[in-house]
Amino acid sequence: MDMSLFLLLSSSCLSSSPAPNQISFHHTHLHSISYHVCFYFYGPSPLPTSTVVAQLRRNKVKTTREVSACANQTQFTQTDIRNNAVVWKETIIGYVKNGFWNKALRLYYQMQRTGINPDKLVFLSVIKACGSQSDLQAGRKVHEDIIARGFESDVIVGTALASMYTKCGSLENARQVFDRMPKRDVVSWNAIIAGYSQNGQPYEALALFSEMQVNGIKPNSSTLVSVMPVCAHLLALEQGKQIHCYAIRSGIESDVLVVNGLVNMYAKCGNVNTAHKLFERMPIRDVASWNAIIGGYSLNSQHHEALAFFNRMQVRGIKPNSITMVSVLPACAHLFALEQGQQIHGYAIRSGFESNDVVGNALVNMYAKCGNVNSAYKLFERMPKKNVVAWNAIISGYSQHGHPHEALALFIEMQAQGIKPDSFAIVSVLPACAHFLALEQGKQIHGYTIRSGFESNVVVGTGLVDIYAKCGNVNTAQKLFERMPEQDVVSWTTMILAYGIHGHGEDALALFSKMQETGTKLDHIAFTAILTACSHAGLVDQGLQYFQCMKSDYGLAPKLEHYACLVDLLGRAGHLDEANGIIKNMSLEPDANVWGALLGACRIHCNIELGEQAAKHLFELDPDNAGYYVLLSNIYAEAQRWEDVAKLRKMMKEKGVKKQPGCSVVAVHRDVQTFLVGDRTHPQSEQIYAMLEILYEQMRKAGYVPNTNLALQDVEEEAKENILSSHSEKLAISFGIINTSPGIPIRIMKNLRVCSDCHNATKFISKIVGREIIVRDANRFHHVKNGFCSCGDYW
Repeated sequence: MDMSLFLLLSSSCLSSSPAPNQISFHHTHLHSISYHVCFYFYGPSPLPTSTVVAQLRRNKVKTTREVSACANQTQFTQTDIRNNAVVWKETIIGYVKNGFWNKALRLYYQMQRTGINPDKLVFLSVIKACGSQSDLQAGRKVHEDIIARGFESDVIVGTALASMYTKCGSLENARQVFDRMPKRDVVSWNAIIAGYSQNGQPYEALALFSEMQVNGIKPNSSTLVSVMPVCAHLLALEQGKQIHCYAIRSGIESDVLVVNGLVNMYAKCGNVNTAHKLFERMPIRDVASWNAIIGGYSLNSQHHEALAFFNRMQVRGIKPNSITMVSVLPACAHLFALEQGQQIHGYAIRSGFESNDVVGNALVNMYAKCGNVNSAYKLFERMPKKNVVAWNAIISGYSQHGHPHEALALFIEMQAQGIKPDSFAIVSVLPACAHFLALEQGKQIHGYTIRSGFESNVVVGTGLVDIYAKCGNVNTAQKLFERMPEQDVVSWTTMILAYGIHGHGEDALALFSKMQETGTKLDHIAFTAILTACSHAGLVDQGLQYFQCMKSDYGLAPKLEHYACLVDLLGRAGHLDEANGIIKNMSLEPDANVWGALLGACRIHCNIELGEQAAKHLFELDPDNAGYYVLLSNIYAEAQRWEDVAKLRKMMKEKGVKKQPGCSVVAVHRDVQTFLVGDRTHPQSEQIYAMLEILYEQMRKAGYVPNTNLALQDVEEEAKENILSSHSEKLAISFGIINTSPGIPIRIMKNLRVCSDCHNATKFISKIVGREIIVRDANRFHHVKNGFCSCGDYW
């Protein structure tokens, strides 16, 4: 293609914001008309070159005929055009203005080869081209040319260079340019402050902001817009307030961008009330204003308010954008507001936002957290590009909603797809391992965290402590906790609770005291953990003391979960009347957990009268929960009140309440097997029951006597023994013995509280086979070894 025509047509199509039809003309017709138009570059013309360029810049040349007519009036040759700096300059500027960065840079290099020296405007254009595509190598070459031409000392060029380097991520080069500038104006300071802010150097950005004022440069609205996100990121509320005062004194508080920044800063610093007041005082609000307040409420867990402002935004006729979607969808997720989330999803589809990666991630997360994992997965599958955030959202959704197998499978697939799990992915998948005692998979993930350097992350470390504890390995959990470089209140609480559910009450008390000594700020969950530990270990006096000091020493008013723990603590220890007295004198209305704790204690101590009282409240509060009917039925059965048992069963049938069947899970290597009571569907059923017969024969010789009072049916003694012998945990233990090598611990998980007969039988079996049997029931762990249980028969 002839360069002279190329330059002239490029100028026509690209200078001064050409209309779409001009750009289309340039790309579609340039080649076909090039030699035709060249013909017109010979002949006399009354019009000077400057007039032709002016016409090009004003978009007066739009068609082939007009280009020809304009060119026919010129008086310079193709060589003249090649050597015409104005045409080169206008073409480069036009390319940059329309986003053709690479073309602008290529033309810049060609311009230099012809011997034409770039001027200031050309340099500013190509600097912008380098920064816009983060081309550091090209930027440095342009910088060399600028130095050679003596433009580096120009404040505008120097500012542009500093800005370009920050956009390329080279803060070192940016600072060198900035420091060498003989003169720096407010724009220069804004550029370098914004660069540090956007490149994750907030402290340096704040230091530059202070230095700017020391040097007598008054910040303007652009300065404040750059520095306020820094205050928000650092939660530097005091500095943010000082900037707010400066904005008021300088009369720029009414600038919509400044107010948006202030709203965002106050909200992210936790002062959402001030953010709200500023928002309400705004005379003009754009979509960014609404995004700031909605995002602020969502970030501060005020999700109802976030949704209310989103609805108000739409009523005011403001169209939400992708940032709005990302701000409001987490509110729907936390409130389980699936219906509203689906409406927002519909809007995202109509507006073309669903294909946006960030919006897609937020939608997957919303569906997953609302429990609609099927919709979350379908949306996830449709995503053209799945980044680590999308994988994290779907893995977390499956893990949190009872689909551990799927969560682990996705975690493995994620790595097969070349996506490296981050700390959030690890924290999301670890509960899936704990869900069904998948200790081997947990160990593999632990190995990955070590290789990836995540083990020192406090959240990951806490997750590892939790999984080892929930898989029955409390000693490893303790070692991991002690190796953590830092511990927060969640870490301490997790380890205290681990000790509690494993029956190590004294260890839990010692760790709680150590946590107090470190000055860690205690919260309600920490007290729930220590009260639970006291309950499992029968440490009544200590538990009562902790309950009292919650309010007296730490100013924490007991919540319903603390009362439930207190009732459980007293009830398990046999202090049923005192537990009932606690309920009567509660400052809060007792919920199902409180009454459930009392009913469970009545089941342990067979207190019919108090059990009936508790059950009456529970049938009103939670009428569809079969567990409460079963507990009362068991109390009646143990007291031989079979008519009352029959009445309860009839009541359950009439209400459509179905009993949850007891089941036990046993983990063997990487395989997990599930057994129900009396289960004969397993391929190894014959071997399992044959092993049980052998075990029962040896158990009887060792002094085992079945507790037929726990066979809660009105049948003969022999039938009761048969029922007890086929309880799910006994089948799981038998399977574990058959399928593991001698000496290997057997890990069992049961969905209900283990019955006393199975507990007693497990102790005999552990001694007979010389194995440790670790049973995790609905309440706690039982480490059974050599005929003894870690619970001390107190559960």
